Amino acid sequence: MPTPKPVPGSLLAPMSFPKLGGGTITVGGPTENWTLFIVYRGKHCPRCKNYLNKLSAMADDWTAAGFDIAVVSGDPEEKAQADQDEFGWNFDLAYGLTEDQMTTLGLYVTEPLSAAETDRRFAEPGIFVLRPDGSQLLIAISNGPSARPELAELLDGMIFTKTNDRPPRGTV
Repeated sequence: MPTPKPVPGSLLAPMSFPKLGGGTITVGGPTENWTLFIVYRGKHCPRCKNYLNKLSAMADDWTAAGFDIAVVSGDPEEKAQADQDEFGWNFDLAYGLTEDQMTTLGLYVTEPLSAAETDRRFAEPGIFVLRPDGSQLLIAISNGPSARPELAELLDGMIFTKTNDRPPRGTV
């Protein structure tokens, strides 16, 4: 049975993930700021690390534009911690995205090619922009690691969208 597509403009029901260093990251539901929510494939993915390195370099720009950043994968804590230790990303990193949460988000889920890749199913990339009321303004879901929004272009577009109070698109 295919996973239903998320609906632009719909409220994302709050979901929480454990955060490295303790506590949780919650996305969905009302917040003070807008949210850039990124799901990455996990430690085994070099393209994800490249993307998240770019995000880390731009994190201050996203924050200055009024966005909170939430990043999660289905990896266990030790794999997420290994990436954080290696790359020193300057945003909160969550782990433990469940298959039920992947399905709720409409993400593609992949079986590993081998145990050398990873030891569990994982989510393919998903980028979500949420308004402060928790509604999904932008949804970019890929079925593989090579297709993701370019972060500078995305930020520019989101600043325009916020400034001009543009509605979600693709609602028909």
